[in-house]
Amino acid sequence: MKLLAVEGALGGFSAAVAVRGEIVASRQLAGNVALEAGLGAVGEVLRAAELDRRELDRLAVGIGPGGFTGLRITIAYAKSLAQAWGLPLVPISSFDALAFGGSFERALEVVVGRTGVISARYRDGAEVRRASGPTAEVLAAVLPPADHRPLPVVGAPEDVLGALAEGGFIVESQAPLVTPPAAAVALAALLAHPAESAHAVRADYGEAPAAKLPGFTKTARPR
Repeated sequence: MKLLAVEGALGGFSAAVAVRGEIVASRQLAGNVALEAGLGAVGEVLRAAELDRRELDRLAVGIGPGGFTGLRITIAYAKSLAQAWGLPLVPISSFDALAFGGSFERALEVVVGRTGVISARYRDGAEVRRASGPTAEVLAAVLPPADHRPLPVVGAPEDVLGALAEGGFIVESQAPLVTPPAAAVALAALLAHPAESAHAVRADYGEAPAAKLPGFTKTARPR
């Protein structure tokens, strides 16, 4: 399997190529530059992997939640490539990208949105809860009462870690095991199914744009 992945929800824009289950090339760009520099990054990783686009079997894209502008542009970009190149497109959640490579029975994955707003997913065995909105409300919505068990937390900034500690949680802060984000998306996509069509891939913004956000949203769904 030869796969190209792009990701723009978790800070900056990244591209990666996986061949037979291993990342052979990747590139990370800072800022919302997918529109201006994305083609260059894709070309660079394909050249570094010594692949032509006609050798690819599928594409993958991070679908959020995450930064609104980078996410919107990157998904539109990936859908255009999938249609132009005639390749299936695999959507991968930001939560799955953050946690990829870990073997957490229990974990909290956190994606930062605009200032003071996060999306978080809590997993404990088969139990999955997620919410998006103001930090304190999200943590109250997804987490059980603090207990004696350590809580692995992936992707959280210092203010979220501080709020968890103040709430009595024994926090084990974890950095994503696979970087850049597109590399995690690529490896996760090797184990996932493509969307029925590129048109079916939708962004998960976590929250509505700031002008439309009435409060916070809470959803629960399978991992």
